Amino acid sequence: MVRTRLASAALALTAALATCTGMTAHADPADLIDPKPDPPLYLPTPLGDPWFNATSGFEATAPGTVLRDREVSIPSLSVSTRTTQLLFRSTDSKDRPIAAATSVIVPTAPWTGGGPRPVISYNFAIDSLGNTCAPSYTLPRGTGAEVNSVASLLERNFAVVVTDYQGPRQAYSAGLVSGHTVLDSLRAAVNRAELGLRSTAPIGITGYSGGAIASGWAAQLAPHYAPELNIVGVALGGPPTDYTILHRSLNGQIGSGLYLAASTGLAREYPELLRLYNANGLRLMQVNKDQCGEILSVQGIFMLPIEALAKDQNSFTDPVIRDVIAENRMGAKPPRAPIFIYQGLQDYWIPKEGAENLQNEWCAAGASVRLEELPGDHPTVSTTGKPIAFDWLADRLSGTPAAAGCSTVIR
Repeated sequence: MVRTRLASAALALTAALATCTGMTAHADPADLIDPKPDPPLYLPTPLGDPWFNATSGFEATAPGTVLRDREVSIPSLSVSTRTTQLLFRSTDSKDRPIAAATSVIVPTAPWTGGGPRPVISYNFAIDSLGNTCAPSYTLPRGTGAEVNSVASLLERNFAVVVTDYQGPRQAYSAGLVSGHTVLDSLRAAVNRAELGLRSTAPIGITGYSGGAIASGWAAQLAPHYAPELNIVGVALGGPPTDYTILHRSLNGQIGSGLYLAASTGLAREYPELLRLYNANGLRLMQVNKDQCGEILSVQGIFMLPIEALAKDQNSFTDPVIRDVIAENRMGAKPPRAPIFIYQGLQDYWIPKEGAENLQNEWCAAGASVRLEELPGDHPTVSTTGKPIAFDWLADRLSGTPAAAGCSTVIR
């Protein structure tokens, strides 16, 4: 009974917050009264911009093929740049063709270093369910939350690629689609001659928290999915690696709002999960379907466990869920590029256990991984760790090899 009341309160709060901020969910009242596990009901509302629509016959093209492009401007960047958005062909979590978007930001100053201009895939912590939360939408409107980090990389005269890596369903936390879209965005960017980039360009990949999901999955999928890319280093921070760990640290805790949203993101790629939700669970997913992280995170004040939204209190042990969790656990495939992981020692949202397990698993399979554990919680290390990670990436992009093998530093 208490959990039912909490779920109802969370629904009411989300609807009120969405109305106040103008971020209303487009759920049909009839569907909220008697919700059905019909997958289209839980997908984000389209933007109404035909540019994002896949072109006819795109399924037959190769991953990374550019389907459309357009020039956009990003306000308040500290350097002069040219930004081109690309719609490209990619692959979802079940190996089906999808169209995804990315923004390729190239400084107008010539590259004066040796070889082609380096490229960095910078992956925002999107952590959202709505199309208006994706970087291709927020960057031109000056609302990209991590634009200062992008600017710091542009100041080094690197090209920066910022991808809507959650794909067209905004599948928050889904690993396979995130890795595929990051890699295919890089294929699209470096093979687009008019952008001034080259296919042999050294590539770095980085992201924190939700952005670390995309970065880590791109690293471990690259050797088989996109072996031609010249990825010289991947730096990820505060990585959510394993739902089994997150179920302990976030579910029913202050971080439960984002945990529930991540569960919705998985259900968008794996709609077979919808049958496990009760009516309140389906209602909350509909109310949340267009929300950004700011609203989703506020729901954590209810500390609502996912069991309150499930038909079976033991649903986490359901074979379907266990299979999806296993498929989205980072670490099963070793990356070829050297890896830098930074992690907060006092991070109670994303515990250091995940980063340590990831290093151990990748190293056991022959990868080169440096782990630096820094004092602080999740938000703190986002700020303190990025400069260290960016310096490490810059060394890789300049041609300085990473130290062979694996190492751990506790600062």
